[in-house]
Amino acid sequence: MATAALARPGHRRSEVGPVELFFDLVYVFAIIQLSHLLIEHLSWEGAAQTVVVFAAVWWGWNYTTWAMNWLDPGRTQVQLLCGVLMLTALGMSIAIPRAFEDAAWLFVGCYLLMGVIRPVFMMIAYRGHRLAANYRMLLLWTLLAGVFWVLGAALPAESRLALWVVAVVVDYAAPLAQYRIPGLGSAPMEHWDTDADHLAERNRLVFIIALGESILLMGGSIVASGQLTGSLALSAVIGFASLFVLWWNYFALAGPETRGGDSSTAALRSAYAYAHALMVLGAILVAVSIELRLSHDHLTPATVLVTSAGPLVYLVGNILFLRSRFGRLARSRFIAAAVLMVLTFVAMPLARHLPVSAFSVAVLAVTATLAAHTAYTARRQAQEDSPQQT
Repeated sequence: MATAALARPGHRRSEVGPVELFFDLVYVFAIIQLSHLLIEHLSWEGAAQTVVVFAAVWWGWNYTTWAMNWLDPGRTQVQLLCGVLMLTALGMSIAIPRAFEDAAWLFVGCYLLMGVIRPVFMMIAYRGHRLAANYRMLLLWTLLAGVFWVLGAALPAESRLALWVVAVVVDYAAPLAQYRIPGLGSAPMEHWDTDADHLAERNRLVFIIALGESILLMGGSIVASGQLTGSLALSAVIGFASLFVLWWNYFALAGPETRGGDSSTAALRSAYAYAHALMVLGAILVAVSIELRLSHDHLTPATVLVTSAGPLVYLVGNILFLRSRFGRLARSRFIAAAVLMVLTFVAMPLARHLPVSAFSVAVLAVTATLAAHTAYTARRQAQEDSPQQT
């Protein structure tokens, strides 16, 4: 059957194939485009537009990752599928800066093309199996959301944001609603046979891509400045430290560890489809805040908000991740989030009177303390769980 030819071999179910890594390369460009979209439209409306565009970009990557959970990356047909999806993702990325202007059709067309090709391929590859029926329901929900995506592109620009918000809500609500359509059926989470290790590795890699994009932005800003002044060097060091601490927070506990966690598909959906979306968005906001501090010689309320929003959005995703996989409420992260909000509340009215690096150092102190605490707690837990030496 077609399934035998295209399904992942059981003994290699968790491996990440080279074509999957190649597919991720286009998202380096996509994340850079998202960062520039927010930098160039640093307002509440610009922030909302960035979130909507990011939601579509993330959902395209997320659904492709889940599809590859069942497909053998070594098969030619699967590699061709990844190539087509990569090309459409590139089209989306090119359209990002003007998605709310004259590139709306390119953005929507590429996004919906991904959303149709992927389930149709899975329905053919797994025809006669439960997974094909699941993807039929997923396709119907994608087409339902597509109505609002298309309306947003077709109607005047002032209506686009509201319609695309509705489209995002429909897209993201589909798994929570079990892809149910009255009279046609549903695709409950227990009917999706997923591999926790494969999904964990794919999400680790995309998070690193988000951090790597920050390095590109930071290096580009320093080169564009023409000379490395003392203040610029200080901002660069603080920015790099912020990235390292974010990486440390993630890999100390929140991202890589799957042993002993809940591996049900519902838990994996929350941990990777939703929680990691917030963590990656947080990393993008950290990159934007670094770029703003490097390119401006004074602090502004907008810079303060973006600087604190990055770690805060990451922490919300981190809390959801730990709750989904391990059933923990992660009190330390609630405390860190509360401290960050207090710092933001204090800094906002004083923004124009503070040095550029002052607020960044305060935020860095909070996230570094959390990372050190997380690493210490993880090491102590590992020692307690290890067998006693005789």
